[in-house]
Amino acid sequence: MTTIDLNSDVGESFGNWTFGDDAAIISSVSSVNVACGFHAGDPSTIRTTCAAAERAGVSVGAHPGYRDLAGFGRRFMEIAPSELTNDVIYQIGALQGIARVAGTSVGYVKPHGALYNAIVHHQVQAQAVVDAVVAVDPTLPLMVLPGSQIQRVARSAGLRTVTEAFADRAYNPDGTLVSRTQPGAVLHDLDQITEHVLRIVVDHQIRAIDGTVIDVDAQSICLHGDTAGAVAMARAVRAAVQGAGVGVESFV
Repeated sequence: MTTIDLNSDVGESFGNWTFGDDAAIISSVSSVNVACGFHAGDPSTIRTTCAAAERAGVSVGAHPGYRDLAGFGRRFMEIAPSELTNDVIYQIGALQGIARVAGTSVGYVKPHGALYNAIVHHQVQAQAVVDAVVAVDPTLPLMVLPGSQIQRVARSAGLRTVTEAFADRAYNPDGTLVSRTQPGAVLHDLDQITEHVLRIVVDHQIRAIDGTVIDVDAQSICLHGDTAGAVAMARAVRAAVQGAGVGVESFV
């Protein structure tokens, strides 16, 4: 591997509430997943974020989630497939409009939070998300967890998929993410995080929370912008990756 994409969730501030240091994060990554207003973000924040990404030469992706501001999109929602499809279409379209005004464009789609985790196994919701992307623009890549239901459904529909791994999250032996409700689900130690990322990028492996070693093919590494110490983590990961002779470059 000569290059790897680094992505981060940004644009999640809302009204008087500020989440993360988007400007600092954007300087360390190559792609940003911009909130579309349903789980977080407001029009002003989204436009400012898109403009900052454009100035930095960073790719912009849509980050649609459940209609769940109160829960930050991290609660599973049982929703009719047609409604979920329309919600995702709405969010991608909103970001496309704001991105265009900011001088950039939406280059891919990455579902957020509980929706992202649900479509790892939930075939009906996975299909609903894929239907939305196909309806908006079938050339948009979809960022997915390797081996997930959404990856299989997307490929069947002819969508390009981009596989990712997480710098600051622990993994189960089956390759899924440890639930945030469980202890040790989020990694905070920089040495542990950089070791974890280098194992993914260089060795194509992940050590699960029980010590099991899992093979992984990741084209992008996610750095959560709302994790404590996110800016230091992003800088440390970028430095470690580049120190290993791997360039940081967007996949779009």
